[in-house]
Amino acid sequence: MDEEIEIELGKLKRQSTAGTAIKGGMLVLVDDMVQAVELVNLFAPEHLSVMVSNASALIPKIRNAGCIFIGKNSPVVLGDYVAGPSHVLPTGGSARFGSPLGVADFLKVSNIIALDEPAMRELSQAAMVIAKAEGLDAHAQAVERRLK
Repeated sequence: MDEEIEIELGKLKRQSTAGTAIKGGMLVLVDDMVQAVELVNLFAPEHLSVMVSNASALIPKIRNAGCIFIGKNSPVVLGDYVAGPSHVLPTGGSARFGSPLGVADFLKVSNIIALDEPAMRELSQAAMVIAKAEGLDAHAQAVERRLK
């Protein structure tokens, strides 16, 4: 395997950069697909190429990957440049809690809270408990005064 990597690196204009990136990587052998998916979800890769039979069946099990490329006909380069949305992906394992950049990231939205009195009364006690636990007495008082 190392020989093939060296051969392929030798064909690249940026072989030094690619070589540095590959040397920082690793090859991991797993016992089965269950273990492979567990590893993927822990590692949370920016790009994940799934090249196994029935690869689409694994999609629901993969929770943490920036972009999932299914099968030999879906190379990363197509996803990066022409086969989908803008391709700014979570790096460094941040796919465990972040998503790719998307259209929603460029929209400005506002949350709107419009409760009627029964709903306000129903939620008040929980809000006062939380406010007091956080030491925000004025928040709790804002609800208490409305209940009188």
